[in-house]
Amino acid sequence: MRIRSSVLLATGVAGALLVSSCGSSDPGASSTEGGESSSSAAEVGVILPDTKSSARWESFDRPLLEKAFEDAGVEADIQNAQGDASNMQTIADQMLTQGVKVLAIVNLDSDSGAAIQAKAKKQGVQTIDYDRLTLGGSADYYVSFDNTKVGEQQGQGLAQCLGAGDKNIVYLNGSPTDNNAGMFSAGAHSVLDPMTNYKVVAEQSVPDWDNQQAATIFEQMLTQQGGKIDGVLAANDGLGNAAISILAKNGLAGTVPVTGQDATTQGLQNVLAKTQCMTVYKPVDEEAKALSDIAIALIKGEEPKTTGTAEDTTGGREVKSILLEPQLITRDKVKSVVDAGFVEAAELCTGEFAAACTELGIS
Repeated sequence: MRIRSSVLLATGVAGALLVSSCGSSDPGASSTEGGESSSSAAEVGVILPDTKSSARWESFDRPLLEKAFEDAGVEADIQNAQGDASNMQTIADQMLTQGVKVLAIVNLDSDSGAAIQAKAKKQGVQTIDYDRLTLGGSADYYVSFDNTKVGEQQGQGLAQCLGAGDKNIVYLNGSPTDNNAGMFSAGAHSVLDPMTNYKVVAEQSVPDWDNQQAATIFEQMLTQQGGKIDGVLAANDGLGNAAISILAKNGLAGTVPVTGQDATTQGLQNVLAKTQCMTVYKPVDEEAKALSDIAIALIKGEEPKTTGTAEDTTGGREVKSILLEPQLITRDKVKSVVDAGFVEAAELCTGEFAAACTELGIS
């Protein structure tokens, strides 16, 4: 994907939205986790991808979107496909049958996502790609972060942690069916490849962002390299934690820098413990607000405001987009994520992490 114009951040209202909504919504309040619909009057349908790849979908995106639509007086049906593309198709079919006017999806793969969007288009329903661009799809709009920059920040973070000298590094990339995963990897390579003192000794994609598979894959990498791995470019906090678990098993946790993404509580705790060298904070409140703003505008018959376009290289078209800025988070910047209201100090600073929080002024 190529970004063609500068990215503008969503308004500061998003921060207030996160504070007011996070932790106050019941994750199951407005939907089920399978194919059963919870609302017959919904104007907007949103299908989240799973609960395994990241804690963000149910902990943050869902309550933020629920609150935004509720405040706007727009009926919304938000469901989770639980990592099953056929289940997502079933949910989409039900939403279309019930008459949603706007359908937003976080695709599990481009082929199944494109099929859903084609069916919606035939019924005159406008579609939005949320977080992941559907290659070859027909989404009217796309809302995400600058995903190449996410990868660049991961590469920068790993390089800062590794420092000078010859080092062996490995890549644990995200799912091969996720367009974003390719962009993360490309961004990281663009930073690390010119640094010839870093040698890539292994690289593998992790099917479906599955953390258990990631642990198995990384353990095989470590064995094949005779334990001589100096850095791990892990595509998100879940994959990073999987690598850390194997490093810990071999007495190497904290000695081998590992990257991440999503600024999950677990990822931030790993950063505090110095077993993970960085994460990427993507202000989900801004992303959720951007999605709800577009959907609400479409319901009202208005032209949504966008900040640029994204190229669908498979479909050969430009998709109107809002692309937001990610933030590189190292140990000294964990406090900024707490201050933003994304993670609560009481949840982050438990047990063994309390001392680190005190040291960094996190309360």
